[in-house]
Amino acid sequence: MDETERKIVRRIEKYKEEIIRYAEDIEAHPEPGFQEVRTAEKTAEFLESLGMEIEKNIALTGVRAYWEPCKENKAGYPNVAVIGEMDAIGCASHPKADPVTKVAHACGHHAQMAVMAGTAVAFSDPEIRKELDGSLTFLGVPAEEYIDADKRTTLRKKGILFGSGKSEMIRTGVFDHTDLVMTSHVHMVPVQEDFYLGNPACNGFDAERVTIRGKAAHGAIDPWNGVNALSIATSALQMMGLMRETFREEDHVRLHNVIRKAGDVVNSVPDEAILETKIRAASLEKIRQIRQMADRAYDGAAYAFGGRIERENLTGYMPIRPRLADQAMKEAAEAMGISYREVRPGDFNNACTDVGDLTHLLPVVNFTFGGFEGRLHGEDFRIKDKEKAYILPAKLQALTVYRLLKNRAEKAREIIDGFTPVFDKKGYTEYIYRQMETDGGFAAAGSEESKETKI
Repeated sequence: MDETERKIVRRIEKYKEEIIRYAEDIEAHPEPGFQEVRTAEKTAEFLESLGMEIEKNIALTGVRAYWEPCKENKAGYPNVAVIGEMDAIGCASHPKADPVTKVAHACGHHAQMAVMAGTAVAFSDPEIRKELDGSLTFLGVPAEEYIDADKRTTLRKKGILFGSGKSEMIRTGVFDHTDLVMTSHVHMVPVQEDFYLGNPACNGFDAERVTIRGKAAHGAIDPWNGVNALSIATSALQMMGLMRETFREEDHVRLHNVIRKAGDVVNSVPDEAILETKIRAASLEKIRQIRQMADRAYDGAAYAFGGRIERENLTGYMPIRPRLADQAMKEAAEAMGISYREVRPGDFNNACTDVGDLTHLLPVVNFTFGGFEGRLHGEDFRIKDKEKAYILPAKLQALTVYRLLKNRAEKAREIIDGFTPVFDKKGYTEYIYRQMETDGGFAAAGSEESKETKI
């Protein structure tokens, strides 16, 4: 380590108790996506105490903080956006779940908020910050977890048009002056080491809300005069289940359904059923193919019973374009002497995240970390090692930022210059609007956007 790096480590160490208190406060007050009002306020207070300018209510509840606006950065040098996700996940059985909203920080987002906060602490020292040939933006981002259909309808009335925090921030121009993004998360795949460097390939998803229209009739006197919407739903779900044997392992397909409504009273033929269907897969093209199969199941079942199908497209997340560990991060990990594993070609995460959308526009430098036990999204998830979950990741992220932006930002520029985006902002927003307006989900077969990216 050089002297600036030693200062970074010492500064985070000096303020570690404040960082931990911040993380535990966020954990103790979990909030759902686009409702992170208290989380945003506490984050703004923490970052403002470090001398930053604060913008609130970005994408409804998001926070943006900086020492200098990125559009005015030094000599046009790169801007790095450091991201923390603010929302909690629905998990009513978790011991720290909110009794009203039933959400808990069972996905560890409070830990990555601590990582972002710790990184900000490091660079709040002007002597450290002057060594950077670039600017920093810190973002408390809302709504990484999936927002269901009913809540999306309410959010549209509040001006939130896209389905996740990062997607909405792209739409509203938050990333217009960003050149490179840094993200972190607790481990999402089995890793024995404390750190997992890089961004493995990750599923994307598409979703829809399906309303099945049947015809009501008395359940005993004349059920033959009705059209049973629940029977249509059951038949469609059975067909989808039988389709699963056609899913190839290498496509990483996951097909999820939930019945939101299936009639009103037990002695009448149900005339309405409402379901949500979610399709995950490794490429936009495969997502589209499976979506078409699911739609045929719904349409076929409705035809067989004489019912009718109505659809509402719920835009999902794009697959992550994988990225191997960048040299700056590997060097920082070596300097710290921590245990780590690098992302390897072929590594895959079956989950989904709206970071995938960002990877289609900007280079994303990512790592995951340990320090917890239990299952992600489970009632037994908890932090077991605060040093590994909050402090060491903050040091790694801060040291990586420094290595990216020192020496005329050579390493950041190397990443930026070597990155080929799939979309610019205009192309991305037009693409998402098209998915909202048309049936069949993500990009048409053979389109440029649908091609799978591998490492």
